[in-house]
Amino acid sequence: MLPGVSQARKKDNSIYYRAGITCQGKHISLGSYPREAEAGQAYQDAGRILNDPAITLEHLPSFLTSLPFDKCVSLINFRDNRMYFKNPIYLKSKYFLYYLSPQEELKFDVDDLFYYSSHKLMRRGGHYFVSEYGMQTNILSRYGIKNFAVPGRDYQFVNGDPSDFRYSNLLVINPYYGVTRITQKGIVCYQTKLHIRGSHVIGVYETQELAAIAYNKAVDLAWKHGITKNYTTNYLTELSHREYAELYTQVTVSPRFLEYLTSRH
Repeated sequence: MLPGVSQARKKDNSIYYRAGITCQGKHISLGSYPREAEAGQAYQDAGRILNDPAITLEHLPSFLTSLPFDKCVSLINFRDNRMYFKNPIYLKSKYFLYYLSPQEELKFDVDDLFYYSSHKLMRRGGHYFVSEYGMQTNILSRYGIKNFAVPGRDYQFVNGDPSDFRYSNLLVINPYYGVTRITQKGIVCYQTKLHIRGSHVIGVYETQELAAIAYNKAVDLAWKHGITKNYTTNYLTELSHREYAELYTQVTVSPRFLEYLTSRH
């Protein structure tokens, strides 16, 4: 058997080959292959990466075809930083890179290292997800950004780089459901909308908190009038129950919205 290769059998009793390499007391699995020669080549290529600092992520030799790119990232990081991650992570001095492909890398704070070393990142459209408890979780939720949030309107990347998910680079503009920051006559205010077979303006308010409470009130009124849509309401942790109740009583909603609700019957 070639160095670094072991033979195994599938449930149907067919043979395949596993490749692995041990470096600095750490055994690293390199994957499974249908032929012994392919597994042996993976072992040879892994050895080249671990022993040659000239092989970098920016200049991966074309002959390293036996190993997937993700595994190359893990090996190069282990060689340079003495830490092995199954996910394609490369450590920098104050942050780390997560590679989705050779051309696409995301930046994260080291505070998130444990999370992303144990959660596989995926991309669908323009959104990034991890699989968690059998569900796909949008990574923006870790920053208090809602799933429906629109970049530039509800949040923004401070340095203009949408691949930089460091906390200092993400500015949340609208943290509440149904609330949008607008400017009227040069004054910043907050507009609340609720969607019921179309978008209904609930009102315009001086603060985000009032706008968020108005949204909750509009949802309650909608439910009271028989609308069964499963809305998610806003949770304002900074207010006591008494403070919330007082503002809820005081905040007004658009007469047009009330007319729409009553006209449905």
